[in-house]
Amino acid sequence: MSYLKFDKNLLINLDQSLTKEMLRTNQAGAYHCTSLVGCNTRKQHGLLVIPVEELGNKPHVLLSSLDETVIQHGAPFNLGIHRYRGGVYSPAGHKYIREFDCEGVPRMTYRVGGVILTKEKIFISRENRILIRYTLVDAHSATTLRFRPFLAFRESNSLCVANEAINRELRPVENGVASALYAGLPTLYMQFSHKVTWVDEPNWYNGIEYSKDLERGVPYCEDLWVPGYFELPIRKGESVIFSAGVSEVSPRSLKKMYETEIASRTPRTSFFNCLKNAAKQFYLRRGDNMYVISGYPWGVVLARNTFMSLPGLTLAIDHRDDYEAIMATALRAMQRFIDTGERSAAIAGIELPDIPLWALWAIQQYAKSAGQARARELYMEAVANLADYVLRGGHPNLFVDESTGLLSTDGHLEPVSWMNSRLGGEPVVRRSGRLVEFNALWYNALMFAAELAEGNASLAGRREVWLAEAEKMKKPFVDTFLNESGYLYDTVDGSYADPSVRPNMAIAIGLDYSPLDRRQRKGVLDIVTRELLTPKGLRTLSPKSYGYRPFYLGSPEEREMAMHNGPARPWLMGFYADAYLRVFGLSGVNYIDRMLIGFEDEMSQGCIGSLSQLYDGNPPFQGRGAVSHATNVAEVLRTLRTLKKFNV
Repeated sequence: MSYLKFDKNLLINLDQSLTKEMLRTNQAGAYHCTSLVGCNTRKQHGLLVIPVEELGNKPHVLLSSLDETVIQHGAPFNLGIHRYRGGVYSPAGHKYIREFDCEGVPRMTYRVGGVILTKEKIFISRENRILIRYTLVDAHSATTLRFRPFLAFRESNSLCVANEAINRELRPVENGVASALYAGLPTLYMQFSHKVTWVDEPNWYNGIEYSKDLERGVPYCEDLWVPGYFELPIRKGESVIFSAGVSEVSPRSLKKMYETEIASRTPRTSFFNCLKNAAKQFYLRRGDNMYVISGYPWGVVLARNTFMSLPGLTLAIDHRDDYEAIMATALRAMQRFIDTGERSAAIAGIELPDIPLWALWAIQQYAKSAGQARARELYMEAVANLADYVLRGGHPNLFVDESTGLLSTDGHLEPVSWMNSRLGGEPVVRRSGRLVEFNALWYNALMFAAELAEGNASLAGRREVWLAEAEKMKKPFVDTFLNESGYLYDTVDGSYADPSVRPNMAIAIGLDYSPLDRRQRKGVLDIVTRELLTPKGLRTLSPKSYGYRPFYLGSPEEREMAMHNGPARPWLMGFYADAYLRVFGLSGVNYIDRMLIGFEDEMSQGCIGSLSQLYDGNPPFQGRGAVSHATNVAEVLRTLRTLKKFNV
């Protein structure tokens, strides 16, 4: 039995099936994303969405969808489905679906009378090409398949309007056609493994609606160009492969290409395997560089998300080489900023004040996984340089107080932490001055740097400085952040201490080194558990705190206000689990294991096999935002790996 299988009763019920999405990527920035039944519900959905280098690597939807039609005795049965203006669904191809199975590759099974047809989709790794294999499992009479491509050729966050500027010309290629609707965009090659007939029937299909965008209060209606259709006969037991890519392919190679790609896949037969597959989908290779995409379908490469998610996306699934490649790329960008002040064009946010702190945390996780000897060999110089960079005040917005050793930053006008929502250009959550997780990460970084440098004679003097700085800030940290109620202030700016109960204190108690003793950690942990813990991670604000907004709903402005004022984040569960296990040891393992059940339930919800960007802070804890988010997948994977060590 498949771990991810959905039957016809769910699939033909659009109220249920349209809430479930699937995602596939090629580890080079391209992706395929749609609902389970193939009805696009977001403008970012598409069968082939690729980054265009000449346009800043922004993702562009080339092929929106491909409608399949089964023809028997001259009668057509269209398997496609679109939502048109006014909420009308046509054609109603979902009524022919019998099963969707996603253990290996996504496989849809259709039944039309005596015809049973399967459809399997797979992305070619690091190539902008998707393959779809159709197999006629059963048929009692002659069967013909018709394929109608819906073309968009637009940036993924835009919408297409019927126009006369398109290039209507189609160029014949072997077993298919090639189209380039607009100058400056790649040519799309649509080919089959078998000979096909192309029939010109050009039309705009007007008024296609995207229900998720309608719900989000953003533009949601567009027109798509359909130049005609392919047609071919198919025999019982025969398979036909369709290819959509930005280069021409030999049709004779498609079968081997498909089989080779399938052989490399990890079946989604467990919670861990689902997340492992999801983790690899965030990898991005461009030339000699390797990055992490922050999320899909509208993620980009972000410095903070890269360092926060890197250990979970790589080390937790035994991909140490990928960790080293991604870290090398990120550290080069970090060093350029340190040396010249140059911001990275490829990694956004490299200039933010907490980036060195998260980079040091990510290297610490590598040392714990690969061993200190290997970590010293690869990263001792980087660790020493980053620690000294912060200590000497090298960052333009990160300041070390000489008397207390505490860090401060100016976040009055610009967001400086991961709580980075904006409204009217200004931070929604104004975090400035001394931030609790900045200082906790800094204390942990100093101690880790000293630990890694132990026994290194050339670093003996610097090691003593790092230890002295950590010791200097230990008591001021407690005096500044720990309040009479037993939890940690989120920020302290001058004489003002923000009393909001927020999850950043969970980071402070979950780190390997903390200025808090075990009793103080437990006190903070108790409050985090009572006020912030949900089945989907930690709330971004306690329901008891002013301004709590649990639901990520409404207009773009309302959602921005809510983003860090209530909804839960799964990635914070990683630090919560670390803290819990440090306080309770082996006796806490079963508790954390039970808490992960809430995430395993999500494997068949939202974007199947992955975790959404955030979840409502109140029941039923609905997933919202990006359908697949790197830091969430990463930290749940890291927690699973931590539990495995306890259970060995």
